Amino acid sequence: MKNQLISILIVAMTLATAWAIRGQFGHEQGAAWAGGIGGLALVLVSKRKDWYSKIYSIAMASAVGWGAGGMISYGMVVGYGRSSSFPDAFYGLLMLFVIGGLYGILGGGLVGLTLESSKEKKINWGALLAEMIAGGIFGYYLFVVQLEWLMTPPRAEAWSVCLGAGLALLWHLARNNYTSSLRVSLYSALGAGFGFAFGNFLQTLGAGLEIQFNMWNVMEYSIGFFGGIGMAYGVFSSVWPEETSFSESWESKIAMLLVFVGIPFINLIDSMGYHTLLERIKDPVNPETTAMLSTLFSTLIVFSVALIGWYKYTKSKTGLERKGILVLFVTYLAAYILVSYIVSGVFAGRFPSNHQLYVVNLAVILWLAGKQYTPFFGKPIAVMPVNRWFLYLIGIVIIIMLLALISVNTHGVMGGAHERFMN
Repeated sequence: MKNQLISILIVAMTLATAWAIRGQFGHEQGAAWAGGIGGLALVLVSKRKDWYSKIYSIAMASAVGWGAGGMISYGMVVGYGRSSSFPDAFYGLLMLFVIGGLYGILGGGLVGLTLESSKEKKINWGALLAEMIAGGIFGYYLFVVQLEWLMTPPRAEAWSVCLGAGLALLWHLARNNYTSSLRVSLYSALGAGFGFAFGNFLQTLGAGLEIQFNMWNVMEYSIGFFGGIGMAYGVFSSVWPEETSFSESWESKIAMLLVFVGIPFINLIDSMGYHTLLERIKDPVNPETTAMLSTLFSTLIVFSVALIGWYKYTKSKTGLERKGILVLFVTYLAAYILVSYIVSGVFAGRFPSNHQLYVVNLAVILWLAGKQYTPFFGKPIAVMPVNRWFLYLIGIVIIIMLLALISVNTHGVMGGAHERFMN
């Protein structure tokens, strides 16, 4: 059991660190970089050579799945969680559980499908994509347009799109007997959902106690940590097909280009451009020089990620070994940490304390990776215990209710709080 716990902890700390960094970038592209890092960690600790051969596809599935939820607006919901009234606080934490659960459903489900795909059981990705798009459109028009269930007014209600797509994904998994993928999806949902709600509770508690730390970052770390636990547990406790042969495919090349070239460059364009950093960093001494240096070094880092990703791909004609997986993992995570330092103003002399913890996390992750052995449970589960999962769900909702009750009794009126029911 010790080996499994270490493996799960590595994935949890990795996704948590990446998700905390994601707060510097936001939206789908920032979440996609973080999700890709989580997928790389999963392959690294798996020690399965057949998974090494499709690491780019696994990382892409994780990036797309976890990144898709980045379209959801949750600022208003976080404000409800900071309310001093119990109905509003409970609503806020419960809706954050729903939003986090949507991250997990999509991220865990797509990762699971990629792992479950084999020559004997190929995934019909075209049909799945069509179903999820249709589900997303249906979800928006049903929940928002027809039923007028507005979670985050006056902001966009993109949660309904993700909910429709997520339900379509779950139906696809259940209908086609992708039991292992279904387990990963549902356990990822529980983990990420609880992590988001619990993180908001910690954020509110820290603000009430006037703790001098970036408590928003604590919330982000929490969703990644518990989401990583759910995804890793689902993967390492399930049954997966084994493939003995390696075959280079155009899918791997496209996946590599998306993960190591596309996602970093989109983040570069949207978050690390000269004018963006000039406005964001606001160096009072040398604003133009600071912004120019920041953009140049960010560009250098992003190009380095692309070159290393391409180099490892071209040199792996017969498959990657674990050392190659480790290089890809460290490159992708370390680059995310470095550009996070840059956009936070390192060239203006700013070294936020939470960034030092990112480096500490990376060091601990690498140390644990050196001590980690087989991550898979001795008796993998080949079925989805639905009744047990619903018991976990009910238990988590009760815990969230208790967290809301504790929260409203630890602070008064708080800045950034919103009220929906007690106005």
